[in-house]
Amino acid sequence: MAQHDSSTANESDQHSVSVTSSAGADAWGGLEALPGHPLMWVLILSELVVFGAFLLTFSAARIGDPSGFAADQLRLDRVMGGLNTVVLLTSGLFAVFAVHAIRQNAVLRCRGWMAATAILGIAFLIIKLLEYSSKIDAGIGLESSTFFTLYYLITGFHALHVVMGLGLLGIVSIWPNLTNIETGAAFWHMIDMVWVLVFPVIYLLR
Repeated sequence: MAQHDSSTANESDQHSVSVTSSAGADAWGGLEALPGHPLMWVLILSELVVFGAFLLTFSAARIGDPSGFAADQLRLDRVMGGLNTVVLLTSGLFAVFAVHAIRQNAVLRCRGWMAATAILGIAFLIIKLLEYSSKIDAGIGLESSTFFTLYYLITGFHALHVVMGLGLLGIVSIWPNLTNIETGAAFWHMIDMVWVLVFPVIYLLR
């Protein structure tokens, strides 16, 4: 009888652990299956919504003033914008290499790829600042037109995320375990993806 009670208790404990584990797995709505920390994916999804709203606003404003937007768009430097696209996409590739390295427990190699990713992120900011500087020297500011108001707001907001991403890359490189590196890489890929949308919408589409 005692053995039966003990067996029943063990089964009850196992069922309880299973239920608790299942509840914990569902706590992030499936985000725990993605690489990195689930909380980062909550942040990424929320940021994508914000950037999406910005781009929709830009597109709606262009519909209201197509000729004005087309004229202002010609004043942008597509070469610098395109160069920055190549720089960010390459940095994203380096972040992939960093994740691959940490999966092989190659910590020094991982840090090297993360450093290369960060260097290209800094290069992106330098190019963007040079572009801003040329616009300001030409007398084009935040209040020059609706186009440039949205241009500065959207690209400036993106540049702020690049700065945040650089800080995150530095932090995860100090403690380079798989979850940390994947978390940093996930945020950086979000930055890449947003710019791939921002560049054609602002610089190319009419």
